This record gives sequence, structure tokens and C-alpha cells, in this order.
Amino acid sequence: MIASLLFAAFAVFLLAGVPVGAALGLAGAAAIALANQQTQWFGLLAVPQNFYAGLGKYPLLAIPMFVLVGSIFDRSGVAARLVNLAVAMVGRGPGMLPLVAIGVAMFLGGISGSGPATAAAIGGVMLLAMQRAGYPPAFSASVVAAAASTDILIPPSVAFIVYSVLVPGASVPALFAAGLVPGMLAGLALAIPTVWLARRHRMGQLEADLPRPPFWRSLRDASWGLAAPVLILGGMRAGWFTPTEAAVVAVFYGLFVGMVIYRTIRVRDLFVILRESGELSAVILLVVSLAAIFAFSLSTLGVIDPITNAIVHSGLGEGAVLAMIILMLIVLGMFLDGISIFLIFVPLMMPILRHYQWDPVWFGVILTLNVAIGQFTPPMAVNLMVSSRIAGVRMEDTTRWVLWLVGAMCVAMLCVIVWPQLALWLPHTLGY
Repeated sequence: MIASLLFAAFAVFLLAGVPVGAALGLAGAAAIALANQQTQWFGLLAVPQNFYAGLGKYPLLAIPMFVLVGSIFDRSGVAARLVNLAVAMVGRGPGMLPLVAIGVAMFLGGISGSGPATAAAIGGVMLLAMQRAGYPPAFSASVVAAAASTDILIPPSVAFIVYSVLVPGASVPALFAAGLVPGMLAGLALAIPTVWLARRHRMGQLEADLPRPPFWRSLRDASWGLAAPVLILGGMRAGWFTPTEAAVVAVFYGLFVGMVIYRTIRVRDLFVILRESGELSAVILLVVSLAAIFAFSLSTLGVIDPITNAIVHSGLGEGAVLAMIILMLIVLGMFLDGISIFLIFVPLMMPILRHYQWDPVWFGVILTLNVAIGQFTPPMAVNLMVSSRIAGVRMEDTTRWVLWLVGAMCVAMLCVIVWPQLALWLPHTLGY
């Protein structure tokens, strides 16, 4: 009975417009109080303890640092220089600018790992250029939003850091390595329908008349940005620093590039950068800590085992159970952000994962692919909100284009499900 009230209270809070983090904390605290009516303080002393326990984990220190890295590189002008290099490499023609947007977004994923931040950085550069080349704003916004969703797969990834905290058997380096090939596969899957749609509907007819940047000068200008993922990922692989320490190194590298090399960041800009990053990091970490209260109430009420037993003994096969989980997560991804989905549902799925002996690293990649799809699937797609606002179009106008890209990303996810080695080959090769 109390377990039903827990989920009912959470749903009511969400429908009432309460932020996700607050809804998780309030519903969890109410359930704890109802389950411990005979004890002192109704057992509510567990609330601050679990609030701190949810936050006091070393890997979570990397989240504010990688958020700060994304903000620094957004303002440093790295995105514009990478776009020039990509255009110089692939040339001009129908469908080429959207292809550039996807490629640059994937590369920026190796720096910040935040979808909305990349959507803002790429959108500020590419949407105007695509409009001048003759692409409809709704199409351009759809491509940018979908391209930015690959960032939570390509390391470093905030989503993988949160998942590693929730699942002890999945380390951050293993998840980072596992996400690389599926992230590139997702980018390729998006590129195919994007170029096909552009040429089928005769978009970008003015693109061929635009000048092509000189390759060697573009490569020289973008070299400092190109070195960032090498420093971050190569340093972790070489054992020079942990993922958390790599985030700090990336912050100082980004400041050096922005303030000394490109000189696009001034001292007075630092306050704005730190404030924006601090606000976003606080929101993420507050949701994480409040979700710990919700998770504690789930375990205390004994909700997880009955749900697991009901699913396992439902008569459905392993494939049907996995399909049901994926379908549920795609629908939830339309309304909730990825961090909240992980924090709410990963504890519920862990017994199912153990029962079917699924690899926790592979399962983490599948869940993250689901979240990536949700980031640009209306009605509550965070990446699509950002790109639509920059493009000046309504989200409803992007639906006819977004559905093609959602289908392409689902095909990429199906490939990872059918062939798990797409995710597991690299971490096994690297010895994680």
C-alpha cells in the first residue's frame, strides 16, 4: 500500500509542476514517514543521512568539472574553428553542412559530455550558416538536437558517471570505453537520413556557392581544440589521472586555450562562466542527492523484489523483458531528463540485470542510448528545446524531421543489442 503511495505521490508532484528532484525527495520522505509511524521522528532522520550519502561519492566530483569544461569551450570559440575545419574537409554541397554539424557535435562530446551544452554551442554556429545555405530552420534545429544527443555516449559522459555510482560493477573507464563505438555508430546512423533528406527535398541549394575554407589554416586554428579529447582520454588511458582528475585538467586546459591562445575569454567573463556552470551543476547534484532518499524508501519498503519477481515470472522471455524496458525508457525519456531516469529506475532494474546475467557495462550503454533518444524526442526533449529556441521555430514544426532521426538512432541501439561486442570490444581490449 505504501509502495503504491510512493509512486502515486511522485506522479502527483510531477503533474503539479514540482521539479523532479523535489518530487523525488518529498515522495521518498513521505513514504519513509508512513512506514515508520511507530518510531521516533517517524524515521525521518534517515532523510538527511541519505541526502548526504547520495552526494558524498568521489566520482560525482567530475560532474561540475565537466560541466565547467563545456561552458569554457563553448565560449572559447573552439566550435566555430572545428566547423571551419570540417567544412574544409568535406567540402560544400547539399547535405554537407548538416553532416558537419553531426561530426562537430560528436567531437565536442569528447570534451564536455553534455547534450544541451553542445546543442547550444553547435546551434550558435551552425543554425545561422545552414539558414543562409537554404536549409529550413526546423530541419536544422532537428539535426543539431539529434547530433548533440550523441555526446552522452562519447566519453567523457556525465550520464556514465552517474550510472557508475549506481552500479558498482561498472567502472567509469570501462563505461567511457564502451560508449565510444556505439556513439560513433549513432552519429553514422544520424548522418545517413540527414544527407538523404537534404538531397531528396533539395535543401541547401545555396551551399555550393559558399566559399570553402582553406584546409591547412583551418587545421592550424582548430589544433588546440583537437588536442582536448586526446589530453582527456589519453591521460586517463595512460594512467596519468583518474576521470575526476581528468575533468580538472580539462578545465585548466580550456582556460589556457580560451584566455591565452584564442583570447576569446577575458577575466571578467570568468564570473559568468563559473556562475552558469555552478547553477547547472547544482541542479544535477541536487537531483542526485534527493533521488537517494527515493531509492532508500524503495529499498526500505521492499518494493524492488516484488517488482523483479513479477517481471521474471511473468512468462515473458529475456528478449521480451528487454524490449519492454527499452520501450518504457523511450517513453519516459520524452518527459524526464536522463539523470532522473537513471536515479529512479536503475535501482529497480539491477535485480533484473543480475537475474538474466546481463553485462552491467553493456546494459549501461543501452540505457544511455535510450536517454540519448529521449533528448531529442518531443514533447520534453531538452536538446530540441535549446536548438529550437536558437533557430526561432516551434518544437511542433520539427516533428516531421525528428521522427526520421529517432528511427535512425533506434536502429543503432538495435545493433548494439544484437551485437553486444560493439560496446564491449573496446573495454575488453583495453583491459577494463
